[in-house]
Amino acid sequence: MDDTTADLVITELHRRQVPVVRLDPGDFPEAVTVQAGVKDTGLTGIIRTATREARLDRVRAVYWRRPRPYTAAPGVKGQDARWCVEEARYGLGGILASLPAHYVNHPWRNRSAEYKPAQLTAAVRCGFDVPPTLLTNDLDAAREFVREHGPAVYKPLRSTDYHDARGQALTVWVDEVDPHDLDEGIAQTVHLFQRRVRSVADLRITAVGEEVFTVRIDGSPGLDWRRHYDSLSYTLIDTPPALAKPIRAYLDAFGLIFAAFDLGLDHEGRTWWYEANPNGQFAWFPPAITQRLVSAVADQLHCAGEPS
Repeated sequence: MDDTTADLVITELHRRQVPVVRLDPGDFPEAVTVQAGVKDTGLTGIIRTATREARLDRVRAVYWRRPRPYTAAPGVKGQDARWCVEEARYGLGGILASLPAHYVNHPWRNRSAEYKPAQLTAAVRCGFDVPPTLLTNDLDAAREFVREHGPAVYKPLRSTDYHDARGQALTVWVDEVDPHDLDEGIAQTVHLFQRRVRSVADLRITAVGEEVFTVRIDGSPGLDWRRHYDSLSYTLIDTPPALAKPIRAYLDAFGLIFAAFDLGLDHEGRTWWYEANPNGQFAWFPPAITQRLVSAVADQLHCAGEPS
């Protein structure tokens, strides 16, 4: 799977002469083989890809990025395929989550931190300012919220793959909503509505261990700056002192080493928390900023891999 962020970190680890095995669980069972045992010394065995192999008891660090879903072997269909996928998820997945290693981040920590309701409640508890938010499948409640807190925006709860009839990938962006735009489709699933922040700039704050990098993003012509990468300017700034404690508390709440926080900066200089991605990208920053983040992640993996 293409992943420019992971590519850059691996390149940096190679430059440091750190041995790396790149593995995608989505390649199992076609191109991945595992032999694992549990002895009085812990987990032992070998995992092999098409080009590499690693002894499980010697893995010291794991950079858990964005693995593809588990699949069944070609030709396995129906209930047999579902059974094989679940066995792989709990078998190989359990092995990969039980290595004697320093994880950035542990897959189960990532999973817990991906749920927006959990993010929102943790952000409030940790001291971030969070705009009024509603999660609902009730049409009347949604309309009332938008009328009361408008202008309001709609946000997807997850970046789920979606394709049109031609197979072209589509994206659901953050967008402003009007009460009259809402219809009975609201009842079909949970939707997230939030009071719009009248922002003058956005902040992307990336925490890597004890290091925190804050990038101010200016120049977005629209509400969702992710639609306008080429129109934006990026400036590495000092992290606002008032955010240091909430950031640390949030990482600790979910047991994260890495997280990318998105916040808005309003006209009064107040920062508003939007979300925190436990597996955020950063390779789209200008090279000078990206390289600092690459080095910070590589430091986490490299130092964990050094013998004590």
